[in-house]
Amino acid sequence: MRPVLYVLSFLALIALGFWAYRENYATQSALKEVESLQRQIVGLREALSVQRAEWAYLNRPDRLRDLATANFDRLGLLPMEPTQFGAAAQVAYPPSAMPDISFTTDIQGTITTPEEGL
Repeated sequence: MRPVLYVLSFLALIALGFWAYRENYATQSALKEVESLQRQIVGLREALSVQRAEWAYLNRPDRLRDLATANFDRLGLLPMEPTQFGAAAQVAYPPSAMPDISFTTDIQGTITTPEEGL
């Protein structure tokens, strides 16, 4: 009986070693993938910061003013003034379309038309 127990223990040890070997390589692969993703995130953040800097550079008020002045004939852009803005009370909202009630319901829950009366 002991030799069978030894053989089964040895087989279990080999199976556990094989499992640990596979898990080790799966873990290393996952770590490499995470590292690659982190490098990609860093690159995207750097690109985003460059784009934000370019946007801030291109939207300088003096540059935009010069562009508006240079292209006034084509665009007709004028400086904004406080009188160009309106109040919310000046906005014409569409009337709410409430349907007309064409029937009434009595206490019992039956429906009657206006012609039939109450």
